[in-house]
Amino acid sequence: MLAAIALVASCAATIAGTAVAPTGSRPTGSGPATSMSDGGQITEPSALPGQSTATPGPSAPTGTASATGTASATSTASATRTAPVPAGLEKFYQQKLAWGRCDGYATNTDDAATYSSAALQCAYLIAPMVYGKPSGPTVEIGVLRKVATNASARIGSLLVNPGGPGGSGMSFVGAVAVQGSFAHLNERFDIVGFDPRGIGSSKPLIKCQTDAELDATRAVQNRSNTPQAVTLADARLKKYADQCVAETSAANVDGKTFLANVGTRDVAKDLDVLRAVLGDSKLSYLGFSYGTRIGYVYAEQFPTNVRALVLDGAVDPDEDPATEEVGQNRGFQQAFVTFAGWCAQHGPCALGNDPAKATARFQGLSRPLVEQPLKLSDGRVLSYGDATLGVATAMYRQDSWPVLATALDKLANGNGGPLMALADAYYERDASGHYAGKPDSFNAIRCVDEPRMTDPADVIKLNAAAAAAAPFQDSGDPAADVPDICAVWPVPPTLGPHRLQVPGLPAVLVVSTTGDPATPYVNGVDLAKQLGARLLTFEGTRHTAFLLGGSSCVDDAGNSYLIDLRLPADGARCS
Repeated sequence: MLAAIALVASCAATIAGTAVAPTGSRPTGSGPATSMSDGGQITEPSALPGQSTATPGPSAPTGTASATGTASATSTASATRTAPVPAGLEKFYQQKLAWGRCDGYATNTDDAATYSSAALQCAYLIAPMVYGKPSGPTVEIGVLRKVATNASARIGSLLVNPGGPGGSGMSFVGAVAVQGSFAHLNERFDIVGFDPRGIGSSKPLIKCQTDAELDATRAVQNRSNTPQAVTLADARLKKYADQCVAETSAANVDGKTFLANVGTRDVAKDLDVLRAVLGDSKLSYLGFSYGTRIGYVYAEQFPTNVRALVLDGAVDPDEDPATEEVGQNRGFQQAFVTFAGWCAQHGPCALGNDPAKATARFQGLSRPLVEQPLKLSDGRVLSYGDATLGVATAMYRQDSWPVLATALDKLANGNGGPLMALADAYYERDASGHYAGKPDSFNAIRCVDEPRMTDPADVIKLNAAAAAAAPFQDSGDPAADVPDICAVWPVPPTLGPHRLQVPGLPAVLVVSTTGDPATPYVNGVDLAKQLGARLLTFEGTRHTAFLLGGSSCVDDAGNSYLIDLRLPADGARCS
């Protein structure tokens, strides 16, 4: 679930979800990260070059996930009494949403096309900026829905988060709803996506850099080969953090106060307000990657308000960011080697015919970019950070491997355009050069969700371990005291690693994929244990599986649980 966005070169850190560099928010190699997106995990790219956001059609399952569990509650939301309203928040819980067309909510060209559909409705939810001060400033949460197609059999709302942090629930739900990927669930549920505070269509926005500034950031490779380079990399981190306060404050808000209240702790509270305003006495929720964190934090805060939770691609709540980053890097390395084997079988392959030598072959292609980025036809350059990010982006979905194989072949022949297109997909940079804002929100949210590491010795040790875990992303620079951006973040964390204890929680379904590069399989195993949930295993190499992985086995099990509250058999596996 998590990949931090390495600051001055490419960011990614401890979360998984929609997509930036998959290893931590410091450098992807043993040296400093290449941009604001190279450290930690992120969510799956919404679409890769040459692909649509439509999910693959279901494939015949080779495993089964029989629904032997029994319903733990009636399937209609109206069967339970109304949940209590927290004191002082009545005006927020009792508000009425002004639903209308979605055209005006789009923040990029892709969403503009999707949001033009008359089948979609959008509105803004009002929530307090600081829940402890409900009479103070407020925020607006963008919400999108596609109403249930079988009104007489409607259960309620299914709220969805695609991951990140920083992923747009509105964009994701808009795409899958229009394309019909959730058609079966949409018969019984209003499918609802929301942009968490600070993200996408929500107001105010987390803002750190302009589009041009982010382009420039991506072009620069942070180094750790000299003391001067380390000093410069550290200075870039501090400058970025200062920019986040200044640019966010430009929206006529107290930037520090807002940034201190954009974490999952507060998003979970927004989610409960939204549940109530939608008219649901109990929450039905689907969270992918980082979205699993929203789900289990919600369960901790509002355990009696839960009807059903599907958590796919888990972030381990009990794992510290350093362990998480190294584990994620290890997962991406494993996926890279698996890709290299596939590439060799479908050759010719720029990585050669021996997967054991593929890492060295890729280093031969990518490491020269540390010193000399490759000029592109659009005037930009392919930096080392964007090259490794492009490869990591393709690891999220096995159906993107042919795209990556072509991109590596082009790179070997001096053309970095296709690999840059993969990195652009991760950043959600559209054809006009506009970014969806994910790098900024990714950093801002994870930096208040997790403890920070500031001790130089620990930072050096982590950078070395991260590079060793994913040598295909190792720039060759020595490990140095270049920390994650969170080390200099201007506001303190509001969340941290801990064991979950949620007595009385209804049955929950956790889905985990054996070869998931961003959220290792063991994360799902651990989360299921902590929640007392049922674990469904998907055997494959990709990030997340339910309704995204082309497995009718997983899809049938998840649909049965959400609709009828029937769990798959204990130990169920799909492929």
